[in-house]
Amino acid sequence: MSRIPTVTLNNGVEIPQLGFGLYKVPAESVRDLVPAAVDAGLRHLDTASMYGNELALGRALGAVLEEGSLAREDFFVTSKVWNDDQGYDSTLRAFDASMVALGLDVLDLYLIHWPAPARGLYVESYKALETLYREGRVRAIGVSNFQPEHLERVLDECEVVPAVNQVEMHPWLQQRELRAFHTEHGITTEAWSPLARGRLLEDPALQRIASEHGRSVAQVALRWQIQEGSVTFPKASTAARIAENSALFDFALSPADMAEIAGLDRDFRSGSHPDAVN
Repeated sequence: MSRIPTVTLNNGVEIPQLGFGLYKVPAESVRDLVPAAVDAGLRHLDTASMYGNELALGRALGAVLEEGSLAREDFFVTSKVWNDDQGYDSTLRAFDASMVALGLDVLDLYLIHWPAPARGLYVESYKALETLYREGRVRAIGVSNFQPEHLERVLDECEVVPAVNQVEMHPWLQQRELRAFHTEHGITTEAWSPLARGRLLEDPALQRIASEHGRSVAQVALRWQIQEGSVTFPKASTAARIAENSALFDFALSPADMAEIAGLDRDFRSGSHPDAVN
């Protein structure tokens, strides 16, 4: 049984709080890294059509399931519709393509990857997600990289409150205003780039806290995410790093640690601002 705690989404679905992110994981590496993630206790797998590894993930997950010790319901799989596929009908077609690649009958979570505001199609796309949700083809729906103004439109013009908003978040970009909006509306925060693409590893304060706990800086940064109540899924390129990133539940950061990390926020983005991605 996985030792990873879960977070309950606003529709009652439970999502593992820690997962394995497949952004920039080459398809040829997925075959070995997914079993390594499973061995480390991870059951939450986060991909997207843009990542180019849905087919590889589907095959790797299928191989794990064929072994017989785990069942499909033990896993939580997320994918996302890319900007070029936004629009009602094209979102439905993109979902079908993702499901064929993944080899799944039901997806656990489907997201709009970016609002792509210049396209003006994210409300139509979200209504397609609502259709998939009502048809039972996906257990939960949500968004990624949405700002409050984008979320407001979805809340005003659609019926199903997004279960999650997946955004860049780490100690240097704590997204407190956005997370307060999420809390107000029952939206779970998911964090991508939780290590700021490795830049956090040189932070002196995090290095000192890590030394005091006998942990790595990555473990401290990820543990901060867990204690903040967010869902996080670091990417890793080796089995050893996956195991390290998963060893977060036998220590805790103190209130003083959490307060010090709260002071590290500098509004630093390692990725693009959502308004700039179309």
